Amino acid sequence: MGDMNKIDLKKDLKPLYTASPREPALVVAPPLRYLMLNGFGDPDTNPEFQAGGEALFTASYTLKVILKQQEVLDYVVPPLEGLWWIQLADFDLDRREDWRWTLMIPQPEPVGKELLAQAVTAAKRKKDLPALEKLRLEIYDEGRAAQILHVGPYRDEAAAIHHLHTFIQEKGYHFCGKHHEIYLNDPRRTPPEKLKTIIRQPVSPEAMK
Repeated sequence: MGDMNKIDLKKDLKPLYTASPREPALVVAPPLRYLMLNGFGDPDTNPEFQAGGEALFTASYTLKVILKQQEVLDYVVPPLEGLWWIQLADFDLDRREDWRWTLMIPQPEPVGKELLAQAVTAAKRKKDLPALEKLRLEIYDEGRAAQILHVGPYRDEAAAIHHLHTFIQEKGYHFCGKHHEIYLNDPRRTPPEKLKTIIRQPVSPEAMK
């Protein structure tokens, strides 16, 4: 096992997992394989949000154990990410009850549907997590985007989002995808004022038709 490949997505794709709280930057995200789960509503009041996050992490760490035991790959489980939008409207921080979301965690190349099914079966033996049945694998091809780092409580993101959107407009770009957040630390173990969230917005040089 000493010769087994070891990867850390945060290091291999460092520009995607580092950002400045002062200066937004443009990045290009390659197509990545994600374990995903969809939901709807205010994450603070909808228990499915917490249940979905727990299912994603449980399955991700189970996949990591399986691949390591099979001597295929050893890797660091990447952070949780989220796509956020409102149906037929621009994303609005104040319309929490209308939020739709996709929680997701990147997965390494060897993870496929059969391995996911194996991991879900193994995880269900240890924990009763109905959300495990809702998980899916999908390639997300985000492409060109602008991003900024927000430090502090999630509810205080408005200023960072405004700064990011102003940057995009000044660069002559147009929005072309869903509001994207990457949660660099665990809110259960990190004081709210120290939470670090990368806020990303896909962009295009042309307006969407």
